[in-house]
Amino acid sequence: MGKGGMSHGEIKDGEEENMAAWLLGVNNLKIQPFTLPPLGPHDVRVRMKAVGICGSDVHYLKTLRCADFIVKEPMVIGHECAGIIEEVGSGVTTLVPGDRVALEPGISCWRCDLCKEGRYNLCPEMKFFATPPIHGSLANQVVHPADLCFKLPDNVSLEEGAMCEPLSVGVHACRRANIGPETNVLIMAAGPIGLVTMLAARAFGAPRIVIVDVDDHRLSVAKDLGADDTVKVSTNVQDINEEVTQIHKAMIGGVDVSFDCAGFNKTMSTALSATRAGGKVCLVGMGHSEMTVPLTPAAAREVDVIGIFRYKNTWPLCLEFLRSGKIDVKPLITHRFGFTQREVEEAFETSARGGTAIKVMFNL
Repeated sequence: MGKGGMSHGEIKDGEEENMAAWLLGVNNLKIQPFTLPPLGPHDVRVRMKAVGICGSDVHYLKTLRCADFIVKEPMVIGHECAGIIEEVGSGVTTLVPGDRVALEPGISCWRCDLCKEGRYNLCPEMKFFATPPIHGSLANQVVHPADLCFKLPDNVSLEEGAMCEPLSVGVHACRRANIGPETNVLIMAAGPIGLVTMLAARAFGAPRIVIVDVDDHRLSVAKDLGADDTVKVSTNVQDINEEVTQIHKAMIGGVDVSFDCAGFNKTMSTALSATRAGGKVCLVGMGHSEMTVPLTPAAAREVDVIGIFRYKNTWPLCLEFLRSGKIDVKPLITHRFGFTQREVEEAFETSARGGTAIKVMFNL
């Protein structure tokens, strides 16, 4: 899938036809045949067992675009995934059929300067599951490079393996912001990415975490998952000053690092205003492609603004956090569906509605 594929092709006698969920147009998903590319010497063929729905998947379904990525032709959707190895290429020595693996969905070129610097997540030639024009992983089987398939510890489930993808966003953000035992953390938004960022910050040693959102249910989930305190906010920019006061009261001390996991004018402005002098604001969410925010007052307090894009070298640490129990992502999986046409449509509708849905997972 990440290596390409076709929507049709010849099926050999006795061979199972590979099926995938194709995005054909706005609100138009269809399970159709998908022919896998040839297995290269360093590739593996993986039978998908767990695939989660991401906000970007919903954006593509509703608008055929996410940020600057536009769907111009039919595309297989999905990128949060784990499965079981069915076949390995002739040069693969680290995996064998039957191994349970979590898949890192991005294939970088490993030749450009960014890749050579180790920042392969910024590779301009990145081929990423379900990012146009690359096909995704909501399918019976995919072909993927072996070095991007990570063997699951015995006590980590396939669903938890699929959750390594969103968890990787939180882990990468915490690394970028240097979260540690002396870092008080504010998280703007208690959606799936806000919650995994909270779990990651705790695993990195953050002593106090306050999370804010407009939704009572999500705040209650955050509290159950270990937030030290929560603050309910509005969507009204006029309320920022009052809400910053509430945030400071909830934090008790200063806000060392804020993570904006929504990416709107209001959330970023609040984060910049709430963060102490000399602190950091990390922009994680991408709700708006452009924002108008009070940068000058923040700069006068030497508040650093850092951004993240996806992740790099996070799967081993995510799997260790899950194996050791330092992070438990299981409560985030709120809805499960099978892989039928009706269930695929229902699953995406459930994810798009929000409400009590946090992570919607397919069991294939």
